[in-house]
Amino acid sequence: MRPFSVKAKLGTLVVVSVFITTGLLMVAMYTATELRFITVFSIIATLLITQFVAHSLTAPLDEMNTVARFISNGDYSRRVRGAGRRDEIGDLAVTINRMADELAAQDQQRKELVANVSHELRTPIAGLRAVLENVVDGVMAADPETMRTALKQTERLGRLVDTLLDLSRLDNGVVPLKTRRFEVWPYLSGVLKEANMAVSQRAGLASGSGTHTRTDVHLHLDVSPPELTAHADPERIHQVVANLIDNAVKHSPQHGRVTVSARRGPYPESLDLEVLDEGPGIPQSEWHKVFERFNRGDADAGGHKGKGDGGTGLGLAIARWAVELHGGQIRVAESTRGCRIKVTLPGEPGTQS
Repeated sequence: MRPFSVKAKLGTLVVVSVFITTGLLMVAMYTATELRFITVFSIIATLLITQFVAHSLTAPLDEMNTVARFISNGDYSRRVRGAGRRDEIGDLAVTINRMADELAAQDQQRKELVANVSHELRTPIAGLRAVLENVVDGVMAADPETMRTALKQTERLGRLVDTLLDLSRLDNGVVPLKTRRFEVWPYLSGVLKEANMAVSQRAGLASGSGTHTRTDVHLHLDVSPPELTAHADPERIHQVVANLIDNAVKHSPQHGRVTVSARRGPYPESLDLEVLDEGPGIPQSEWHKVFERFNRGDADAGGHKGKGDGGTGLGLAIARWAVELHGGQIRVAESTRGCRIKVTLPGEPGTQS
């Protein structure tokens, strides 16, 4: 039992009351004071001490009740005093304050998500509406080029919906993995080819839903050994690599290079992936923020300083989710230049020592 716990205080109250009563009885015996006076004094003294201890215990509870009512009404700015107490009430105050902090953070994330999604939806919808209005009004002909422009806007809407679905899966917990063995070189080569094709198709459009439009950045693939194989869910790993490439390309300098490298991990069918760019990088003190949701400020979702991309800020949060589904790890690693993100996949289940 802790020396300052509520149990200890109540036990001390009982002991002090007994001592007071015993002391007054001894005084009565030696001074011939009437017993009724001693009884009255004993009751008064005990009540005063009990009132003091009870007030110290119930006053914080009343404050906690008030703060809890504010929190239930959506006011997360209130905090409970007494978090420094070394008893159960102090522990409860710390828990309530932590709960208020988490609820406030979640409420802020919800507001940011609504604002981001609203912004992202408005641009492609406005572009699509303008194209269709021009076709209806006869300003533009419904030729293949016009239809391609409309298709690009619908693709942007589709990418945003995919991002929201990924976020929903992230919030709802673990989803089943469809793991299999695959060859790394042709698989990653296909991912990079898709990224290059997507850029060429969307060149000249504003970035939407976290998809880049840079055409001056070279993507380089480095797989060693060439016959390297891995065991994972290809669809989820595609999410990881595509998001890492997207963030690296956005923050690369003109005519820069983004290198995707793959090496054999320490376990059978395990894999070490790295994505390295030549951008400004990120200070080590900011590494822990890279994979947070809605991280679009000074250190944005790509792990770079001062370059917001107008996306939802969910790309690397989804990448972390997909990696952790495999039981792997994703982190920012040391690099002499640019930002280097390393992904470690464990391989086949049961092969790790």
